[in-house]
Amino acid sequence: MSEIANNKVATVHYTGTLPDSGEVFDSSKDREPLVFLVGHKQMIPGFERELMGAKTGDKVEFTLSSEDAYGNHNPDAVQQVPTEMFGEITPEVGMTLMSDMGPFRVTAVAEDSVTVDFNHALAGQSLTFNVEVIDIRDADQEEILHGHVHGVGGVIHEQKTPKEPTKECNDDGCC
Repeated sequence: MSEIANNKVATVHYTGTLPDSGEVFDSSKDREPLVFLVGHKQMIPGFERELMGAKTGDKVEFTLSSEDAYGNHNPDAVQQVPTEMFGEITPEVGMTLMSDMGPFRVTAVAEDSVTVDFNHALAGQSLTFNVEVIDIRDADQEEILHGHVHGVGGVIHEQKTPKEPTKECNDDGCC
């Protein structure tokens, strides 16, 4: 029987809760299971580590420290920006928006400035996961090369129509 290891495709159902309150922050219940390529940094660090060696049908519960989840809260990632930077958008506390630096949450709004937080919403928190392993299979070479799962539950690449051959870079500075 196969077990979760690097370069395997794992299919799992999970529920993530905050250990202090029991509040569910995410779950695949009532959705399709999560499918991921093990060992390719698609998951938070501790999640894969805790599942290594698990087999199909196993149910695993574990609690991760913030360092093994979304990291500690970084106060330098909280910034004040002028309200005018939002253009047509009227910022409101709780909004999550995207910028060139990545996603951020609006945490306070004043007349002339907005406080934004680039930390992940779960940064600084321990997380508990209940995971059921649904399926494990070997990743194919293309999945390993691309660093993600293909097909159902993964990435489906568009088929490209054949056209003129493209020039390959040959390290002579002319591509």
